[in-house]
Parts: sequence; C-alpha cells; structure tokens
Amino acid sequence: MPVPAQVAFRYLCDPRNRPEWQSSLRSVSVPADEEPHLGQAWRETTTVGVRPHMETTELAPFRVWTEVGRWRGVSATLTLHFTDVAGRCRVRADGEVTGRGGWALPAHAAGLLASQAIAADLRKASRILGSRM
Repeated sequence: MPVPAQVAFRYLCDPRNRPEWQSSLRSVSVPADEEPHLGQAWRETTTVGVRPHMETTELAPFRVWTEVGRWRGVSATLTLHFTDVAGRCRVRADGEVTGRGGWALPAHAAGLLASQAIAADLRKASRILGSRM
C-alpha cells in the first residue's frame, strides 16, 4: 500500500471504514465514536443479506489484527499482517472459513472464493488510501 503501516492499520482495522473498501458489505453496526480495540464487537450486513457477528480477537498496533465472524453454522477468521517497506507497507491476509453440519459445504465454497475477494478489497483500500495522500 502507498502509505505507512500505521496509516493502513488504522484504516483497515476500523469497522466503520469497511463498507467503503469491502465489496461484500452494505453496512456495519458499531457505535460511531467507538475506537477499534481488542474484543470490539460489531454486526455487518452483507450484500447477500448475511448478518454475521464480528469480533476483534487480536490487535497488535501496526503489526497484526485478527477478526472472527460467526453466522449460523459458519465461522470465518481473517488476520491482516502489516509490514513497513520504505515509506509504504505490505499487508498480508490469512483467512479460514469453516462450517458445521449442513454448513460445511457452503463454508468450504465461500473459503475457496474468499482469497480473490480479499485481494480485490485490499487493492481497493490501497487505491482509496493512495488518493488521500
């Protein structure tokens, strides 16, 4: 990304910014004045109507952030790793989608599609941050 890790981290880890850069989101429900913190919880509304409960489970400022989302029998984890590189930063995403019972197959399919969607969303976030410089 064309910004330092500190800038990218603050933007990407704030749920209030998510609908701006994450293509699958319509909205998030989190208090407007609530700053990101470990244990922060919010609800998202996706473009297909799924409303997962989300929670920040790891928060090491400017280095790593993890969220877990749960909806019915599906659980998804996303971790973003931030590394400064000469005035810019690299953001690496790791994720996993799992499902229980009848949700196992849909969760597996979602997991297969997730890496491309996450990569596209991070490219969009990079463009947004770059345009603000």
